[in-house]
Amino acid sequence: METMIASSLLDHLQCSQCGQYHDAFRRQTVSDCCQMPLLAQYQLDQGFSKHQLSSREKSLWRYADVLPVVDPMNQVSLGEGFTPILPLPRLASTYSLQRLTLKDEGLNPTGSFKARGMSVAISKAKENGEKACIVPTAGNAGVAMAAYCARAGLEAIVVMPRHTPDAFKEECLVYGATLILVDGLINDCAAKVRELNSHDDYFDVSTLKEPYRLEGKKTMGYEIAEQLNWTLPDVILYPTGGGTGLIGIWKAFQEMRSLGWIAPDQPLPKLVAVQAEQCCPIVKTYYGEQTNSKHYVGQPTLANGLAVPRPIGEPLILDTLRASQGTAIAISEADMLEGVRELGRHEGLFVAPEGGALWAAARQLLHQGWLRPEQHILLLNTGSGQKYMENLR
Repeated sequence: METMIASSLLDHLQCSQCGQYHDAFRRQTVSDCCQMPLLAQYQLDQGFSKHQLSSREKSLWRYADVLPVVDPMNQVSLGEGFTPILPLPRLASTYSLQRLTLKDEGLNPTGSFKARGMSVAISKAKENGEKACIVPTAGNAGVAMAAYCARAGLEAIVVMPRHTPDAFKEECLVYGATLILVDGLINDCAAKVRELNSHDDYFDVSTLKEPYRLEGKKTMGYEIAEQLNWTLPDVILYPTGGGTGLIGIWKAFQEMRSLGWIAPDQPLPKLVAVQAEQCCPIVKTYYGEQTNSKHYVGQPTLANGLAVPRPIGEPLILDTLRASQGTAIAISEADMLEGVRELGRHEGLFVAPEGGALWAAARQLLHQGWLRPEQHILLLNTGSGQKYMENLR
């Protein structure tokens, strides 16, 4: 661990729709101008060098210079980040692939990638003097918020669909959160959060309704580059519900270009948004079957995290797919389950159904010729299969 404590290069927040600047040093939710997500911007010309990383702790806080927490004393950490990138040699051999890898976010605290976003969001909430946080969740985000609020000494209110597997509910209660169950999907939970928070008693850390979960999630992009020695995969398949991680990874690549860590002429990965056929608003919009997802109606799916019918980040997700020359694909429940089983049987990995969807999507895209066997294909598994035992039965 380095002796010099890294300090944040945070400069301002910017509206993702119109670009208007917002103050990064006071409490913010969505933009005042367009009511859209705010994106954190940093002074990237201040000399943050990748060579500084070698002596830092192996957690996401090694990138503190490009994270929004100003005082390191406010960092709320459970050791999140720096999850491994694992080769998948048996599946690669079976399907004649040159290089197939998986970044396993199920090894984070609380068992999913949500630990990243909540570590940073709750740290910033603490820095801003918040006392209580509330979140609508499909499962993992609520668990992570409850854990990090407990660590920070903040009150936590988690609003979750009633059909969510019991493991998620029980974990929230262990962390001391108030758990409220709602009939429906995450959009119905979001409506309940608005009702409960009508007097603004709680800080709402809903996906992209505050600026900083995105900053935690983007560290996946930084890690992918660093762990692969500053080369990048050709394609990254990402399970997309609210889409924060997909947007964040692309943001990280842009920041690393500005920092000079990635050469301007180095190709960036194509990003693939993988959704469930039961709830695939991004796929429908991407292929022009609807103008946007504002009236989309989804159904529950084995992959609870993909049941997000009307993501506020839809414009940013679509921008990311187009900028990266990626695509979007929807996977059936049966194919998702088969993906979980194949990764278990061939590679000894017990991934969440979202992770199973990634491998099913890769197989379909190979069959279609969109993916090529010589490419480096990276699957970004977002969680452990352990919590989904009810669904997988």
